[in-house]
Amino acid sequence: MEDSNGPLKGIRIVELAGIGPAPFAGMMLADHGADIIRIDRPQPSAAFPTDILNRSRRSIILDLKHSEGVEAVRALCRTADGFIEGLRPGVTERLGIGPEVLLSDNPKLVYGRITGWGQTGPLAQAAGHDINYLALCGALHPMGKAGEKPPVPLNLVADFGGGGMMLAFSMLAALLAVRAGRPGQVIDAAMTEGAALLAATFFNPGQLAGLDAPRGRNMLGGGAPFYDTYETRDGEFIAIGAIEPQFYGLLLETTGLAGDPDMEGLQGEPERWSAAKAKLAAVFRRQDRAYWCAKLERSDACFAPVLSRREAPHHPQHLARGSFVEAFGVVQPGPAPRYSESRTRTPALRPPGADGEEILCEAGYSTEQIASLREAGVLL
Repeated sequence: MEDSNGPLKGIRIVELAGIGPAPFAGMMLADHGADIIRIDRPQPSAAFPTDILNRSRRSIILDLKHSEGVEAVRALCRTADGFIEGLRPGVTERLGIGPEVLLSDNPKLVYGRITGWGQTGPLAQAAGHDINYLALCGALHPMGKAGEKPPVPLNLVADFGGGGMMLAFSMLAALLAVRAGRPGQVIDAAMTEGAALLAATFFNPGQLAGLDAPRGRNMLGGGAPFYDTYETRDGEFIAIGAIEPQFYGLLLETTGLAGDPDMEGLQGEPERWSAAKAKLAAVFRRQDRAYWCAKLERSDACFAPVLSRREAPHHPQHLARGSFVEAFGVVQPGPAPRYSESRTRTPALRPPGADGEEILCEAGYSTEQIASLREAGVLL
């Protein structure tokens, strides 16, 4: 694994392999220089052999059904700064690596746990996914157009924003507390609460036309003509976000709709939005996406083409900044954000179990002990 001078260099986190938010948190920490040791399962998932979320870690495969495997995890955590897991409440306790055990071994350990609903409450043991967490926290309700059901968004907000990113942030906050002389602690990260926090501004009574406003009457939920997507002549799409009057005015000028009484001064009048949206849609359908890119990109009309994942890395803005990178045969978003002094880690992917012996040596295991664990099927 490439060494890094990222801002988190010197921090070591043990991550119990999982899916989605917990690996995303591990990826963020690894991207920025932390040494992440991923404990993989004896039969790692083959669904995504080049899973981007698993990049930039070292890997060890341990069978936690053996007491020696559990002891190996404890040994790794005795010298680690943090531990991350994303299993249902109570599972790590049953495995013998719950917070009470690991913090008794290492009182300075930061034990990060992430679940959908949190470790407590009536839903703690219930299954769920991003859409459920968005629904329960009030974030899904205002999305969508008048008279339509809420849309099904990609699982970015609760799983990765309110989940994995919030876990990474809280791990760093707790690690700073340890460095200031305070004890280690347990982090209970609930995706529902993280998603609610991301939506905090919309709980202001005046935001989105009020807390109980129906869909289609707020500026950001898809009902406004100046904040929506439109189809172009070639079947592609563009995105418009001209909320402010000066930007909206520029949009009207560019589309030839300036001076149209149906289009002027309608930001605060949702009853006029439907007719205005129909006029804008008709205009955008007259030309291909490339035409509108040439006419509106780099302007203050708040315009962007809706690009596919295959197209996005090749946009001039991303090329100029190197926003996407190709690593282990996969074009992927590069580490973000940027630092003026530190350098983030170049993405790389280690095969499951590739670093087991090295990791155990660092934890104090002898060559003979490692060979014994491998012979017993504990280390794979």
